[in-house]
Amino acid sequence: MNNTVISAMVSMSGIQQRLDLLADNIANSNTVGYKRKEANFEDTLTRVQNQTSDLNLPGRATPSGFTLGFGSRMSQVTVNYAQGSIQETGNMTDLAIQGNAMFSVLSPEGIVAYTRGGDFHIQPDPDDAESAFLVNQLGYVVLNAEGEPITFPSDAKLSIDAEGNILATNGEGTTEVGRIALLTAEKPDVLVQKDGNLFVLAAGVDPAEAMVDSLTLPQEQRASLRQGALEASNVDLTEAMAEMLQVQRAYQLTARALTSGETMMGLANNLRG
Repeated sequence: MNNTVISAMVSMSGIQQRLDLLADNIANSNTVGYKRKEANFEDTLTRVQNQTSDLNLPGRATPSGFTLGFGSRMSQVTVNYAQGSIQETGNMTDLAIQGNAMFSVLSPEGIVAYTRGGDFHIQPDPDDAESAFLVNQLGYVVLNAEGEPITFPSDAKLSIDAEGNILATNGEGTTEVGRIALLTAEKPDVLVQKDGNLFVLAAGVDPAEAMVDSLTLPQEQRASLRQGALEASNVDLTEAMAEMLQVQRAYQLTARALTSGETMMGLANNLRG
């Protein structure tokens, strides 16, 4: 097969993957606590094409060899954990993390996940009408520093300080009900991004070793909470749209290269005929 066709086909596949990634970022530009994904590319294959001895005749300026490539592919997708902007909401169950940490939440299936999305709300305990949980938009229960669901009186108002300590106040008084877990990944590579703003640990990774309590870190490395606020997505919509236009243009040009390669193959076949 013509090398031009191979190179164009491989490159188009990589560009399409990049378009899909950009589309996902744009779709989540309004998702609370979302972290944008970025693509890294590398050459698929290169080799040095040696010239025949006939090309070394006097008067020729042909190089003795040239590098032949076969397009590029998306080699790795990384997550950009840069802090998103903090937006005040006035909702006392909304929480924004400032610094390097994540909330720990438990899915209805019993799977522990991690998120920067702090758009929580109060959900009554189905087994106890007088108790309630703090849950996210998917119904995942927020966990405390001990890895247990946080429960409090269903009629209580919550006050949460910068370290995540929760005070629940109702007609019977004020009670300390625990501390929200703020966990920092020792190595961000152990986190696998799922739908939206959720992350899970890679298979085989021990949570006790991979995630540490932010309060155990040196003071300058600790994260803090802000009640009544949310962290916005760190996707710059204008920048993402501009990049998508550039990538679409690259796809069009590569498609033209593919068409040209096929045309040249057709001409060569006709000449042979």
